Parts: sequence; C-alpha cells; structure tokens
Amino acid sequence: MTLSDRISLSAPLCQVDTPLGRISYRQAGSGERVCVLLHGIGSASGSWQAQLDAAHGRPDLRLLAWDAPGYGLSAPVADYHPDADAYAQRLWAWLHALQVRGPVVLVGHSLGAIMAARAAVQQSARVRRLLLLAPARGYGEAAQDERERVLTQRLGQLAQLGPQGLAQARAAAMLSDRARPEWVEQVRQQMASIHPAGYTQAVYLLLGAVVSRDLLSLRDCGLTVEVASGEADTITPPAACDKVAQSAGVPRLSLGPVGHACAIEAAAAVIGLIDRCDRVEAR
Repeated sequence: MTLSDRISLSAPLCQVDTPLGRISYRQAGSGERVCVLLHGIGSASGSWQAQLDAAHGRPDLRLLAWDAPGYGLSAPVADYHPDADAYAQRLWAWLHALQVRGPVVLVGHSLGAIMAARAAVQQSARVRRLLLLAPARGYGEAAQDERERVLTQRLGQLAQLGPQGLAQARAAAMLSDRARPEWVEQVRQQMASIHPAGYTQAVYLLLGAVVSRDLLSLRDCGLTVEVASGEADTITPPAACDKVAQSAGVPRLSLGPVGHACAIEAAAAVIGLIDRCDRVEAR
C-alpha cells in the first residue's frame, strides 16, 4: 500500500461546493470544537496525516485540513495575482458550507500561516486561537530586486523541473538531516501533487504578503497567538520566526531539532500544541 493510499484510507478526501468555488479537504474526529489545518505552498491536506490519525474517533475534537485553492481538487481563486484576502474569504466560505458556526482554532503552516492570520483579521470573533507553525513572513515589504529574485527562482524551478522534479529536488530540504526516509517520501509525494497554476498563484500571494501587519493588528483584539518552529528549519529559520512571534507579542516556541515540515517531523509536538490550544481555550 502506498503512502497516498494510507492517507486516503485514514482520512478520505472530501469535497464541498461554496459560492466561491469547490474545496477538497480531509477530516477526523467528531467534536464540536473545530481545529482548521492550513498547509504550506508546496504541500496539500495529506501533510497533516499524523494529526488526522491522532484525532480519528475522538468525540471532543474535529480536525479539518483543506487543500488550499488551486491545490488538490480545490478550485483556484479568481485573480492571477491574488492577495491573502482571497484565500481567507474562501476559507470562511468553506467553513460556512460545512456548517461550522462556532469559533475555531486556526493552524497555519508556512504559507498557510499567512492565510490563517488574514482569516483571523477578517473575522476575529470566529477564531478562538491562532497557531502558526514555521510561518512564512511574506515579501510585501522586501526590496523589488529581492521580490523579483524569489519570483524568478520559484517559478523558474517549477517550469524547468515540473512538480515531480521539483519535489525530488526539494523534499529533503524541507526536513532536518535526521529525518526518516518515509518522512522525506511523504513530503515528496505531497509536493509532487501540486498544480502549476495553483502554485503560481500561491507564489504571488507570498510575494505580496506581510504577516507581521496582520499580527500587529490582532494584538488589540485579545486573540491568543502562538508561533512555533524547529531549530533545523532552513526555509523559515528560527531568527525569522522569532520576528514573526515578536509581531504577535509572544515568544517563539521551539519544536526541537526539526526542519520546516514540522507537522511531519515533529508530529507529536504539533499534536500536543493543537491539543493544548484546545484545552486551554475550553476552560
């Protein structure tokens, strides 16, 4: 049985139509307390397999992991150069279609942290807690030459290698040098599944985003924010994640000597953070 088969068995891919387009997603657990998992730029809903497995059968917690617009079977956003608002609006439309009415815990990994933060800005009353894992900062305030370098590098690699080649070249860099081979393979399979058009839109989202602005604006609304990352992360290094945490007015939580794909390499720690967020808020 392949890794994809195992993911499909433990958390089958579901779909729902919204006024803004179809969203594919995976879910586990049946509790009223809902935690929403948002993956990064080179990933998909299956990257949360360990967390979904841990929530399987739980009556106190429901995990929802989407394929972002333009990923999996999810319809892309309308704009070729979208901003974070477009993804956040799609997020709330998706949750509305699933009849999720109460406040949720938003968990965003890497680029997903940008989406989660903007979703919290849009509807802070519907967010119980915000957990950002290895958050991307965005390049909205970067110099034009740096933005052009990132655009050329990201899209150039995709054009030259294609999704399969990109995944083969970059999967190991998403983890520490101590990562198990099966973790590297899970990252590779998720990255190989990206759609070039959806990935391109996500690159433009990354180029225009400034996550610190959203976190600064959230500091006055009383929302609890946590930022966590690994010490061996070379994609969003600890120093960069420290700056994101400072924007939120909180210390960064260390996940130990793990790389960027922390939901895979530090699965138990991430599950613990999700559970802790849920229990603390429930008191």
